[in-house]
Amino acid sequence: MKPEPRALFFDFDGTIAETERDGHRLAYQATFDELGLDWHWDERLYGELLAVAGGKERMEAFVREHAPPVPPGANLEALIAEIHERKRRRFAAIGPHIALRPGVARLSAEAKAAGWFVAVVTTAAPDGVEAVLAARPVVFATIDLIAAGDVVAHKKPAPDIYRYALQQLGLEPGEAVAIEDSAIGLRSARAAGVATLVTRSSYTLHEDFTGALAVVDDLGEPSVPARVVSGPQPARGYVDLAYLRALVRA
Repeated sequence: MKPEPRALFFDFDGTIAETERDGHRLAYQATFDELGLDWHWDERLYGELLAVAGGKERMEAFVREHAPPVPPGANLEALIAEIHERKRRRFAAIGPHIALRPGVARLSAEAKAAGWFVAVVTTAAPDGVEAVLAARPVVFATIDLIAAGDVVAHKKPAPDIYRYALQQLGLEPGEAVAIEDSAIGLRSARAAGVATLVTRSSYTLHEDFTGALAVVDDLGEPSVPARVVSGPQPARGYVDLAYLRALVRA
């Protein structure tokens, strides 16, 4: 018999908010410009770079694959670390102004009221997560754990961050349901044994989500139903705990 879920794990970037589109890319580009680097991340290129998890890792891949100009004599590792730190601070200023995606506040409140654990499980920097959520204190109050950043050795798609969250909350994998927006996140959660619903974001519309419980374009609201890409329709038109329980039991 399958265990009943009692924890809701949200990914952050692209899942809780469209942070990649509305925050991270802009913060990176502004930082490149500030440092006088002739590096340009337009929406198309940034979408390609998202195949690499982690900001520093993404910049390393960019340098390796696109060979942008690097200041003469620069230590690349130190330069990437400086960019990352400046970009982190810049994103923290942008974060409070990025809207949450539909259904996130509603579902986190429902889970908390039902006695579920609610966690953010991401390899994004923790201060960026807090910058977005602290501006919504009602939502922030529902969060029991922020598992983020370099707290684990290997980033998604490795399962480490999900295993860490499970351990911190004293849960078995079958007791949690994850909500992710990307194939990388889905692979991470599934490798940890956590059942996963996908809510596609602007950068992940065409990714392969084989293995997801269901795929939706957003979680929906009572006034604006969720559009289901694959999987059963929610009985109430939007993703709620009853729908997640039904998906896990199926």
